[in-house]
Amino acid sequence: MKTTLDLPDELVKQMKLRAVEEGRKLKEVARDALIAGLATTKIPLKKPVIRRDKKTGLPVIQCSRKANLTPKDISDILINQEVAWFNDLS
Repeated sequence: MKTTLDLPDELVKQMKLRAVEEGRKLKEVARDALIAGLATTKIPLKKPVIRRDKKTGLPVIQCSRKANLTPKDISDILINQEVAWFNDLS
């Protein structure tokens, strides 16, 4: 999956240097750095539960802990849920 990230210039510079030093592609270095960073997460991340509000019929995202979600984060969660629902129908 392709995505766009806003990263500090200095961080991108460090990743590019590492990619050159290791003879790898920038996207490989970025992927491995993200995987390593997520592996060190001490709090297990639970999949959010999405339900429908009984009064409005709108989706409600329930998180196990206080979440700092941006509208983009919420959009991504809902799109992924729709894809999962669609795939379940197939």
